[in-house]
Amino acid sequence: MAAVTSVTPAAGGRLTPELRGFRDVQRLAYACAEAVAAQLRPGVTERDAARMQRAWLRERGVRDWFHLPFAWFGDRTAFANFRIPLQFFPTHRALEPGMAFILDLAPVHNGFTADIGYSGCLGLNPVHDRLLADLEAHRELILREVRERRPLREIYEDVERLMVRQGHTNRHRAYPFGVIAHKIDRVRERRFAPTLFGFGTQSLKSLANDALHGHRDGWSPLWSPYTFSDHPPQPGLWAVEPHLGFRGTGAKFEEILVVTDSKDPQESAFWLDDDLPHVRRWQEEKAA
Repeated sequence: MAAVTSVTPAAGGRLTPELRGFRDVQRLAYACAEAVAAQLRPGVTERDAARMQRAWLRERGVRDWFHLPFAWFGDRTAFANFRIPLQFFPTHRALEPGMAFILDLAPVHNGFTADIGYSGCLGLNPVHDRLLADLEAHRELILREVRERRPLREIYEDVERLMVRQGHTNRHRAYPFGVIAHKIDRVRERRFAPTLFGFGTQSLKSLANDALHGHRDGWSPLWSPYTFSDHPPQPGLWAVEPHLGFRGTGAKFEEILVVTDSKDPQESAFWLDDDLPHVRRWQEEKAA
């Protein structure tokens, strides 16, 4: 199993072949989310949307997953009353006009992993629009403070404080271990790729290896509010997902943040790709 432990851009800021592989699968995942979102109609259930994502990706050669696709509709986008992990899995909740939704998918393709979150709504929803607009400041804060090599736990707390100032609640607190991000790596291609509780066994093994090595060296592959994340950003690739909630509606983005051991601030950390749906939306709103 190949793990990404130290990554840098090629000369002139160009991506290495390794990073292009991760970028390509992330773009594939976002293309899937946009294609499925365009097909959502009243009456479609979360389970329908998850099946649509799986089918779209399998048609394009995806056979393995960090985790199988999720879909959350309505107040489930804010993880309302979530208490146990089983509540994260898709349900028979049906989409209604004006309802927010989140598609979360994590395919592995050609050995490269992505984990993305796509927020949308079926028609007009001012609360969702506000949440999505407010997420831009979180993307900027996270990158800035990672470049400053602040401890991950402190960055997490700063993200949460920003949410409070914006009038929102922290919904990634509801994830297992309260994580805002986790490391991802390359995995070995297999013709048969089993899953366990919705997660690919190869990816779980990779995460477990990172956790074992990290425990020995004083870092964790999980970015959480707890003491095991009280260390500077570890070089590698991180799937980052700040998740805001407000009055029963949630919104988030999830994308890959590259952390390197470079002394150059611009190359020490950067978002893998700026050509993503939520980034384009912010750019279009500024240009309008």
